[in-house]
Amino acid sequence: MKTIAVIGAGTMGNGIAHTFAQSGFVVKLIDVSEKSLDKGMATIAANLDRMLAKGSITQEDVAKTITNIITYTDIKDGVVGADLVVEAATENVELKLNIFKQLNEACSHNTILATNTSSISITQIGSVVAHPERVIGMHFMNPVPIMKLVEIIRGYNTSDEVTKIIMDLSVKLGKTPVEVNDYPGFVANRILMPMLNEAIETLYNKVAGVYEIDTVMKLGMGHPMGPLQLADFIGPVCLAILNVMYEGFKNPKYAPCPLLVNMVRAGKLGVKSGEGFYDYSESKKAEKISKQFL
Repeated sequence: MKTIAVIGAGTMGNGIAHTFAQSGFVVKLIDVSEKSLDKGMATIAANLDRMLAKGSITQEDVAKTITNIITYTDIKDGVVGADLVVEAATENVELKLNIFKQLNEACSHNTILATNTSSISITQIGSVVAHPERVIGMHFMNPVPIMKLVEIIRGYNTSDEVTKIIMDLSVKLGKTPVEVNDYPGFVANRILMPMLNEAIETLYNKVAGVYEIDTVMKLGMGHPMGPLQLADFIGPVCLAILNVMYEGFKNPKYAPCPLLVNMVRAGKLGVKSGEGFYDYSESKKAEKISKQFL
């Protein structure tokens, strides 16, 4: 593989593009919004500068990484010649299905189609594509350039050959791939999201405050970040994932806490909006939290 197309220039998309480009691949970063592409490229540049300042990469690495990325606002143009397409759009079933229908029309049948979904069925996504054996999940962790894990999710029809190619490719990126099967939430979020939801329930039931809950989990359980702070960092995707799991399993233990539902409805989206369980509006607190990972 030489050319990778990445759909979506948001947090995950620009991180995935950054990682592939830094590993020497030609990356076509695609987003319908020119503004989003500019913001994504600015984020990549800023993250590379931080890595340079820490001595983990050289100035030459920075230049090569940026040079390896080309931006597009049209999917059909962007996927031309791509050996692999990685979709990293918002965690919304209908949006993803629509994108994969477009990819089915625009890509060669030999092109591997991956999705960075954190919970949605790979089998369902593959159902709208001819040759669904080439559809696979590549669930990167945030922040992508730093986190080593990639969940590799096989859909019902995903072939052994495609799975091996993507597992090997992940190793070339310096990641540790773990193969999992296609069930709601996969492994990472099937375990993580109920924990975050329970922390929110604990706050909702007034067992303890935000600081107290996070402190117990950090000091008592050795977590680097408290669950409520982590929920702020993940943002409204928490609710989207819990909804997918609740619908998929029909089990009340996955039902999102009413407090989480109301906060998302009210626009309290954590770091993304400047306010969630914590207030990030003063002294660029949200920026500081993001920077501690890079």
